[in-house]
Amino acid sequence: MSKIKRARYTLEYKLEAMRLVANGQSVAAVARILGIADQTLHNWIKVYETGSLVGASSRPISAEQMEISRLRAELARVKMEHDILKKAAVSSTGHCNTIIFAKIG
Repeated sequence: MSKIKRARYTLEYKLEAMRLVANGQSVAAVARILGIADQTLHNWIKVYETGSLVGASSRPISAEQMEISRLRAELARVKMEHDILKKAAVSSTGHCNTIIFAKIG
């Protein structure tokens, strides 16, 4: 029987996730974008409010790594918006219009 490895997240990652929530996105949407459970994000917010949020390691994260993380989250959000637009285009016309898809995607 193999042991399941728990994911470990840096403090910067957790703070970025909470920043997305603070900017108006729902907890569920942010969790889906980042690929984590809703409850995990709720727990981070709760612990942050008590002032005892910590990360997986104490080593500093470079600016490039933070930018990559931010861009990945933004890419996931844009892909989700793109999928929503595709579904809206299909549902509004009742059929798949390849011209619309060519312009959108």
